[in-house]
Formats: sequence, structure tokens, C-alpha cells
Amino acid sequence: MVEKARSYNELLPHLFRLEYAKMTAVLCRHFGLKHIELAEDIVSDTFLKATETWGIDGLPENPTAWLYAVAKNKAKDYLKRQTLYETQIKRGIRKDKFQPEQDYDFTQQTIADSQLAMIFAVCNPINSPEAQICLALQILCGFSVEEIANAFLTKTETIKKRLQRARKNLRNDKFQIKVLQQANLASGLDTVLKTLYLLFNEGYLSKSDDHFIRKELCSEALRLMLMLTENPLTNTTQTNALLALMCFQSSRLEARVNEKGEAILYEQQNRSLWSRELINKGNIYLVNACEGNEISKYHLEAAIAYWHTTPTDSHRWERILQLYNQLILIEYSPMTALNRAFAFAKVYGNEQAIKEAEKLDLPENSHYHSLLGYLYTTMNADKAVAHYTKAVNLTKSLSEKKTLKREIERLKEICCCRA
Repeated sequence: MVEKARSYNELLPHLFRLEYAKMTAVLCRHFGLKHIELAEDIVSDTFLKATETWGIDGLPENPTAWLYAVAKNKAKDYLKRQTLYETQIKRGIRKDKFQPEQDYDFTQQTIADSQLAMIFAVCNPINSPEAQICLALQILCGFSVEEIANAFLTKTETIKKRLQRARKNLRNDKFQIKVLQQANLASGLDTVLKTLYLLFNEGYLSKSDDHFIRKELCSEALRLMLMLTENPLTNTTQTNALLALMCFQSSRLEARVNEKGEAILYEQQNRSLWSRELINKGNIYLVNACEGNEISKYHLEAAIAYWHTTPTDSHRWERILQLYNQLILIEYSPMTALNRAFAFAKVYGNEQAIKEAEKLDLPENSHYHSLLGYLYTTMNADKAVAHYTKAVNLTKSLSEKKTLKREIERLKEICCCRA
């Protein structure tokens, strides 16, 4: 009995993360997005039954097929038992937009189509970018409210309210889960890509108190991006460019923190920990992204990330700086400007880079003071410590504080030795 419990306890969380969103998406095609809570309840009940049944009988021969069969039966039983179908759903949906099906089709093609449609439904500009990410984490990735709250450093109640408002907006917008056509994608794909870009960055540069990186967020963003490239309607050059960027960035995740959770600077990373498989995949997607003449921010950022994975090229920093110059013209942001200043230092030296960085004048930005601290390190240790100290006071990330304090202590030791 103990062995049975152990085996299903190890598998069930994995299946929940993997299959929850798929099952919800398929059921939403039947019920409509307006009744997404109904689909989620059925899927949740399915996993609850798995918890009860598998703990006693052990794992079925095909756990995934078992889940889909139970979800299908629960959906059928629900519509038979409840008056909801006749009194609310059927009457509230126009016949020309909804064709009730006799069976619940959980084939791979239906799952893929439903998930793609669900991505576009969730990434609806009627909601704020923050709300879109929260919905994506909950509906597309199966994250709990508590996990989302942790990712955003926000109270659980705040996330609950944000999700409630966002779901209400979707219902009021009367967006339906249906097979997507080219006309549906023109205005929606940009929003989808932006949401998944923000989702990835939330993991890659996590603001969490105790995690510098949230690998599960990066992984989910990668998974959803792969789905976009697998469909001819969404397999665009921008989609490939963004996926290339995610692959390149993800390739260095294992090398970006040490065992204490402290960030490791690019130049100090153990390159043997870089994933060659992800770098190779990034190269493939970047080549695909360059088939046309389009140059987007995703193309430029992917190219910058590519050069970071080729440290043996002696001219890479000149190329990176040129790419940052282009990126700033397309879409300016303080972080892009700070990253450009770092590349500028690699090409023209720290002294010239300090002048460039100080022009930005971002006194309340922790990354601004971190950069100046780094640039002053070899020139004026006291100024370096002062800027690092300001960065410590401004950042909310516990991991960043640890990393900055470690550097402050190192500089103080050097000053003491010189004295």
C-alpha cells in the first residue's frame, strides 16, 4: 500500500501540470469560455477521483488515458443531471456559433487546436498584461492562486481579485473557444507573443524574494511557444524569433545561480553547465526567424542572446552593442539602455561606459546602481561600494541582495588589504 501511494503521489502532480490545461481547453470548446469554471470544476474533480482511486488500486495501465476517460464521462453525466445546459448554456448561445457534439473528442489534434484557441482567449487585450499573465499561469499552466501570488510577490487575495476581474472581462467580451482562422490571428498574435514574453521574463528575472530564477515559469512559456510554432497559422518569423530567444536564455539557467541561490555574473558562469541542446534548438529557430525581411524586437533580442552563447568570438561585444543600438530605436526601455551600457563598456572601456550610464539618470533603479557599481569596481572601489549599497536598498529580490552584499564584502576586503 505504501509503494502504491508513493508511485501515484510522484506521478499525479506531473500529470496535473501537463494535462490540466489540455482537458480544460477541450471542455471549453463544448461549454464556451463563458462557463470556463464548469470545465475547470470537471477537470479538478477528475484529478480528485484519481487521487482517491489510485491511492487504493494503484496506477492504471495508462494514467493519461484514464484521466481523459473520466473527464469525458463526468462531462456527459453533468449535462444529463443538471438543468444548466437547457436553461442557461443552450439558450444563451446562438446556434450559428455553437454546435453541441455528442462525444468529447480528446484526440491529439483536438487538444492542440483547443489549446491554441485557449491561448488566444486568455491573452486578450481587454485585460492588462499582468492579468493576462495571471490567467495564463492559472488556465494554461495549471498554477494555483498561491503559486501565482508567490511569483508576483503579491497577496493571495489580490491575485484572486485580479483573476476574478479578468475572467469577468473575458465573459463580457463573449470570446468563444473555436477553431482559429487566419482572420482571428492578425490582431491577436502580437498580444499572445507579448504575454508569453512577459511570462518568460517573470521566470528568467524573477522578482521573488527567495528565487532569482523561476524555472517552472520559463518552462511553461517555452511549452506554449512550441505550440505556436507547431501550427502553420502561428508559425511566423516573430514566433520563431521569440522561441529562439527563450531557448538561448534557458540554455544558461543552470549556470546563473550557485548552490546558495546567489546570482552568478555572465563572465563567471561555468560554461560546461550551459545546455548545448537548447543552444542548438535556438540556432534552428533563429534561422527560421530570418526567412523573411521582418526585424522585430524579438529578432534583435534573440540575436543578442545568440552572441552570448558564443563566448569564443572575439568581436561578439561589438556585434552585441550594434544590436542594442537597433533595439533601443525599436523599443526603448531603461533595462535595454542599461544592458547597452554594459556592452558599451566591453567595447570602449569602463570609464567611457560610466559617462553613458550616468546620462540615463535612474537614481531609483537598483539595476542602474548595480551597473555603476560594476563599472567603478576597477577604478574607484569606494564609489563602487556606494552604488552597490544603494542597489541593495532598492532591490526587493533577496537573491540580488545576497549577490550585491557578497560583492561589497569582496571590495571592502580588497580596500583593507591595500590599506
